[in-house]
Amino acid sequence: MTYPLPERPIRAIAFDMDGVLASSEDVYERTGTETLRRRGKPFEDALRHKMMGLPTLVALQTMIDWHGLDIGVEELAVESERTFWELAADDLRPMPGVHELFDRIDAAGLPRGVVTSGASNYAERILTIIGVRDRLDFVITADDVRIGKPDPEPYLMAIERHGVEPGEMIVFEDSANGCRAAVASGAYAVATPSPHTHDHDFTGAQFVAETLADPRIASVLGLG
Repeated sequence: MTYPLPERPIRAIAFDMDGVLASSEDVYERTGTETLRRRGKPFEDALRHKMMGLPTLVALQTMIDWHGLDIGVEELAVESERTFWELAADDLRPMPGVHELFDRIDAAGLPRGVVTSGASNYAERILTIIGVRDRLDFVITADDVRIGKPDPEPYLMAIERHGVEPGEMIVFEDSANGCRAAVASGAYAVATPSPHTHDHDFTGAQFVAETLADPRIASVLGLG
């Protein structure tokens, strides 16, 4: 399998959270399905794809507009959060290869952070549950940026936090919106689709990996 090597050595890592580190996309899908079921509406694939990777309030407003729901976005956010955590106990887990990759980048001394479209309270709790919060140098959430993905602002902030050049940071993303943000930031973008995003458009990604255990990832990171 051929793939373009970074022009400069990778010195830092930024992970998306949902669908890359955590199986939270499964929980979000069940949350959306249940939220709309209560209103007699379906959670269509086209709507789910449109919402994926967007900041929480933007995604929920998309749902409201799509179905013409008679509810404000803040009220829907409260309901969705309650439903999410009711469902999370059964479905939330690390994605394949997460802890193994963290062990290897720990040994290599590579700094890493998370860049997520979720709110801070979601991110901190999810990352703690899957056992990686104390292995991260920082977490950038929707609460920290003015414009979320697909705008590059979140990843430009990560580049600044790491103190590296754009091409020295690798980004792992599972959605089209997230990949667009990573590519636009100038980072070395790798797509790692979740089961919900295999049909997304990952134009601009250097390659598409099935999981974080893909040997090309270790090669690009210089892990041998």
